[in-house]
Amino acid sequence: MVAPRPDPVEIWAWLDAVPDPEIPVISVVDLGIVRDVAWDDGVLTVTITPTYSGCPATSLIAAEIESALRAKGIDRLRIDRRIFPPWTTDWLTEKGRARLESYGIAPPRAAGGPERCPRCGGSDLERISQFGSTPCKAQWRCRDCLEPFDYFKCI
Repeated sequence: MVAPRPDPVEIWAWLDAVPDPEIPVISVVDLGIVRDVAWDDGVLTVTITPTYSGCPATSLIAAEIESALRAKGIDRLRIDRRIFPPWTTDWLTEKGRARLESYGIAPPRAAGGPERCPRCGGSDLERISQFGSTPCKAQWRCRDCLEPFDYFKCI
């Protein structure tokens, strides 16, 4: 007897438990990296788009996705990497944005800078550097609490 294939909704839920290796508080689903999940002739294909084409974490993310799905019994699996259309911060979920902020990283805004300090909520902010701990973040400081924080750049 052949075991039934898991429903894509269930697979999405499993993938929502796979953390981003650089920001472990957010899942690869909430970050918008996972673009599609589909069965094709008994093979599960998971399509991912890295946050930028040279992202060093892409291979690790693919390996973590594969490991998580194999642990759930998926043995015929393919990870398809696509760079078009390019990833955008618009793909972050609302849950992901809230998790970033609770972790101390200001979520991206179309206006080009953080709205408030993720630590104290203050709005008197200054950019320290366009370059942060990773290429997708910038370094800001709150003049209210004087704490520096990362801002996830709008891409």
